[in-house]
Amino acid sequence: MILKTKNREIEFGTRSLIMGILNVTPDSFSDGGNFYDSDTAVGHAVEMLRKGADIIDIGGESTRPGAEELTCQEEIFRVVPVIEKLRNLEPECIISIDTRKAEVAEKAVEAGADIINDISGLQFCKEIADVAAQTGAGLVLMHMRGNPDTMQSEENLKYDNVVDDITDFLQTAIDQAVAVGVKPNQIAVDPGIGFSKKLEQNIEILHRVNDFRTLNCPILVGHSRKSFIGQTLNESDPQKRVWGTAGVTAWLVMNGIEMIRVHDVEEMSQVATLVSVCKNGNKINKPEGK
Repeated sequence: MILKTKNREIEFGTRSLIMGILNVTPDSFSDGGNFYDSDTAVGHAVEMLRKGADIIDIGGESTRPGAEELTCQEEIFRVVPVIEKLRNLEPECIISIDTRKAEVAEKAVEAGADIINDISGLQFCKEIADVAAQTGAGLVLMHMRGNPDTMQSEENLKYDNVVDDITDFLQTAIDQAVAVGVKPNQIAVDPGIGFSKKLEQNIEILHRVNDFRTLNCPILVGHSRKSFIGQTLNESDPQKRVWGTAGVTAWLVMNGIEMIRVHDVEEMSQVATLVSVCKNGNKINKPEGK
């Protein structure tokens, strides 16, 4: 299976790829404010690459419940300098832009991003698909209901069958993207752990994660440090959920999930490599595109 992006084709092999999270925000739930300055952010991105990241996912707008919605101009101001500097320093790096806005996605791809990671699955701004079609960027479509303010409302937590309902949502988003010219091999899907889901639903999604194979796309999962881990382990501090994150990471690697989005790159890269070695009985090489 491959994912075609603006600058390359990513070929998925025997090891899940590690997507390192780079939040250029003052208010993200786990690391807000840590990498708000562009030079600090780029330095952290380079460090994540050295520690095993295959993809760097750069986001300028927090999507935690109650987070302020940014203007396009402010979001561009935050992310574009980071993308430009990182592209110059690490020409072979695979860069993803985490945004819901077409204007931000377009400027980010122009600056050097390979992949557009849309947590709204085209709900917030359907023109993101047009940007992917016109530029050839990869497009990750994630499931979420509502917006960061409303996603955990009682209404948005109601499902007939959580996995089937998410699959239907993602298939609709895929069809919308393909209809405007995005090629099927440009698309990956993300079931949206923690977005419009409660504890039991997140666990069911993970238990049945390979049911999303019916969509015929690479799968990305972002579970890192999230509240369902804290609820399961009775740990309120997101930065103390590394071992819980590692447990889920191992499960995802065992299930062959193509991309795993995490904060703790060095630890999760080691988990992914060793689980893959044990699973496949051989040495794991770095994937194409890195």
